Amino acid sequence: MTTTPTMETTKPRGRIRWVICGLLFLATAINYMDRQVLGLLAPELEKQFGWNDRTYAFIVNGFQIAYMIGLVAIGPLLIRVGTKVGYGLSVGVWSLAIAAHALATSWVGFLAARFGLGVGEAGNFPAAIKATAQWFPQRERALATGIFNAGANVGSLLAPLVVLGLAGWGGWKAPFVVLGIAGFVWLIFWWLFYADPQQSKNLSEEERAWITQDPPMAQETQPPLGWMALLRLRSTWGILIGFACSAPVWWFWLFWLPKLLKTRFGLTQEQILWDVSLVYGLGCFGSIAGGWISSSLIGRGWAVARARKAALLICGLSVLPVMLVPWMTNHWYASLLIGLAAAAHQGWSANIFSLAGDNVPQHSVAMLTSLGVFAGGLASVIAQQVIGEVLTMGIGFGPILLVAGSAYLVGWLCLRPLLTQPAAASTR
Repeated sequence: MTTTPTMETTKPRGRIRWVICGLLFLATAINYMDRQVLGLLAPELEKQFGWNDRTYAFIVNGFQIAYMIGLVAIGPLLIRVGTKVGYGLSVGVWSLAIAAHALATSWVGFLAARFGLGVGEAGNFPAAIKATAQWFPQRERALATGIFNAGANVGSLLAPLVVLGLAGWGGWKAPFVVLGIAGFVWLIFWWLFYADPQQSKNLSEEERAWITQDPPMAQETQPPLGWMALLRLRSTWGILIGFACSAPVWWFWLFWLPKLLKTRFGLTQEQILWDVSLVYGLGCFGSIAGGWISSSLIGRGWAVARARKAALLICGLSVLPVMLVPWMTNHWYASLLIGLAAAAHQGWSANIFSLAGDNVPQHSVAMLTSLGVFAGGLASVIAQQVIGEVLTMGIGFGPILLVAGSAYLVGWLCLRPLLTQPAAASTR
């Protein structure tokens, strides 16, 4: 069986699907701004509340553990209540939790608020990937995923400016409160504009036909796949490996990049801001470019699995130069290599996320995405503790960057034989 999309359908004039993609982009940007606040304010909060490196790592891991718990719950929730309600609940929970940080008076309070943030934010990617699978055909899916996933970089890019600016204006509590309000404002637009494409009154029939051009999978009319059924699929293990090898590296950039730049190059807070902005700016480009690569190959007639694997290989090779950072003396050159790695990661993510929609029916996409992000989260929890111990022992960032640079290529070599054309798909 093949999974190459049909080529007869012409692109419609309607663009409602891209409006939905824009909402997913904004939610992802807010999501990443929320999770960056603590790291950006950590130096001030450490002084005020008496934290040390181990306490900070404990709070960070509290978020990640909660994130994994949320992932277990969000898949079944999305099946039960649908994408609109499920995503709305997720954003509502994380918006309340980020605002609750302003009420904390000790590290325990921050841990509790962080836990709530992790549970809520766990719903972002499973819900967004499910919405993308519903609103985009295979030939556009990775590009759409790359665009909304670029919100992670935009959020990370804007976070230093927004968070530090608000903190300077209203104290450390202000960023938490304002970002909580932003989440609820997004919820208003989500509730007004989102609907299943089969029921949306805003869609033209031409655009609806474009969105639904891919023949349904064989199990589409059967009950959603459960956890054990998903784990019996070879492609599931390929996707899990892809997440487990890449997620720890991304979390490393999110939580440890400022410390790396300060330790290795002696940069000030202001200099770090510019370097971090460069890294995440390049990441935005990589997210869209990585999605475009596989979408373009599919549009030229490549089988879906082959196109995704080709894009993943390009991304994996592009991360390798980051291993040179420990030997560099110029922080701008080092940040360029880290930015290339961040761009490659986002391109990798656009294709890994898209694989979920390629390999299971739409009603099971969120479950598979949750499973993949869970695997990445579990690997990240372990990695965070190892990183903390390595740095505490004075070994430095060299070995960490060697692992970060090679992880994607190792992951690609492991997942490649597992990503075959899904047997559940209809003949295209």
